Amino acid sequence: MRRNVERRAALVDAAIEVLAAEGARGLTFRAVDAGAGVPVGTASNYFANRDDLFMQVGGRIYERLQPDADTLAGVIEGPRDLAKVTELMHGIVGRIADFRTGYLALLELRLEATRRPELRAVLTERVREDVEANITYHLDSGLPGDATSGRLLYLALNWLIVEHLTLPGVFSDDDVHELVAVAVERAVHHEER
Repeated sequence: MRRNVERRAALVDAAIEVLAAEGARGLTFRAVDAGAGVPVGTASNYFANRDDLFMQVGGRIYERLQPDADTLAGVIEGPRDLAKVTELMHGIVGRIADFRTGYLALLELRLEATRRPELRAVLTERVREDVEANITYHLDSGLPGDATSGRLLYLALNWLIVEHLTLPGVFSDDDVHELVAVAVERAVHHEER
């Protein structure tokens, strides 16, 4: 397998775009090569098979969705109250909306995982770790809400994001903004009393 890190990243990024646009069936090495603007056969030099490509795509999506250092530093600035949690949740929804194709590709990966046990195992572990890491970070930061609040927000906001990215006419941007605030208030309100 080739080791050119920049080219591998470009191929994986192209695979994300192909997966979001064409679904798992459309994710071929030839389609990735075309999407990355490289000669035919390049992707096959970087990935052992489609399963390897699926795994690389999943990892890259999570890498690109991670908040930057400034965002993480912002958590500890100012009061740790319901307004801060709402601000953070708006930030998460915004980051995902800004990387729409990444999230759509992740949905495609989840569907493909129902047919590929190895991919299911990797995604299950990755999502479980991500949820628990976010809850731990939230609790350690001193923000209001408990672990159950974090899980409820994860579930509610994920489905809101799915609706907004796949059927944007269901909820307007204003609706999404308001629903995020209401979800935070309802999931965390018992801690504020």
